[in-house]
Amino acid sequence: MDLTWSPAEEAFRVEVRAWLEANVPAEPLPSGDTREGFARHLEWERRLFDARWSVVSWPEAYGGREASLWEWLIFEEEYYRAGAPQRVTQNGIFLLAPTLFEFGTPAQQDRFLRPMASGEETWCQGWSEPDAGSDLAGISSRAVRDDEAGGWRLRGQKTWTTRGAFCTHLFGLFRTDPEAQRHRGLTYFLVPLDTPGVTVRGFGRLDGDEGFAEVFFDDAFVPDEMVLGGVGEGWSVAMATTGSERGLTLRSPGRFLATAERLAALYAERGAGASDPGLRHAVAQARIDAEAYALQTLSTVTRIAEGERPGAESSLTKVFWSELDVRLHDTARRLLGPDSALDGPWTKGWQFALSGPIYAGTNEIQRNVIAERVLGLPRK
Repeated sequence: MDLTWSPAEEAFRVEVRAWLEANVPAEPLPSGDTREGFARHLEWERRLFDARWSVVSWPEAYGGREASLWEWLIFEEEYYRAGAPQRVTQNGIFLLAPTLFEFGTPAQQDRFLRPMASGEETWCQGWSEPDAGSDLAGISSRAVRDDEAGGWRLRGQKTWTTRGAFCTHLFGLFRTDPEAQRHRGLTYFLVPLDTPGVTVRGFGRLDGDEGFAEVFFDDAFVPDEMVLGGVGEGWSVAMATTGSERGLTLRSPGRFLATAERLAALYAERGAGASDPGLRHAVAQARIDAEAYALQTLSTVTRIAEGERPGAESSLTKVFWSELDVRLHDTARRLLGPDSALDGPWTKGWQFALSGPIYAGTNEIQRNVIAERVLGLPRK
């Protein structure tokens, strides 16, 4: 693996950095998990799209620059270094889009990708249900065939739907064959949330944000062209999405490198008088871990460039980055001491980091996947 950047890649970095320095808002935007903040973030997403920075690795036809994965990593590093706003379009761009590129028909790609990149249409993920959280195969929401209408009637409920209260579309799994075994008989649907029979009920969180939602389906009709990847093939399609969620695209190294830099700056500001002798080590270890994740990601990109497809090892990646995020913010709170409750950005980041070992499949489940599918250990 060659760790040097080419002249063209360095020039790409210079261009990215210059644009971000000229365009990133001077003041942080309100939380993207509030209605006002979501709207403000969509304005930012439109500015990214108009300058062709929202989806740099996509084809030009969909608003991209056809950048390489290496250049995408450079963009992500510079994006987080600049302190740019969170990406409220991430569920579409980073999770659904790779699945659409792999399994979608040309018509589906033409229909959905460009509005997704511009923020005109925003996507939430319909995985969890009241009785099926980490156990994705345990879902009970159903899709019943309507031959006369040429489509499906959706029935059931999804919950813990991130930003579902604000989004325009949902992607998710529904059971199309209730007699099939758990991982079979599932189909992946693309659902406009303004479909008759769909009810979105937002609810607040303990931190005051309001973006979560429950989504109810009462004979909501979707035509056949809203099936992604084929009837009964939903598990395979969903595993491609979860691979993106746990692996390469959702949490790029740039996020953690930037947080480690901020943590080092906080230590320089506060650490000299800190009474905890372990803090210096914790700050140094945070930077080492962030760099290790960056190197591991470069290795993954190298294998993808050579035609390999990441598999169950994405569970290793997910455990690492989610627990790294918690350690970074725990260390910041130790540095801040009694002031930690008053520091908005670090406190908000800590609250969100605590959810990392839960979303994208709980880390307990991911460790089972690692044991069985990566290490080849037997089930108990």
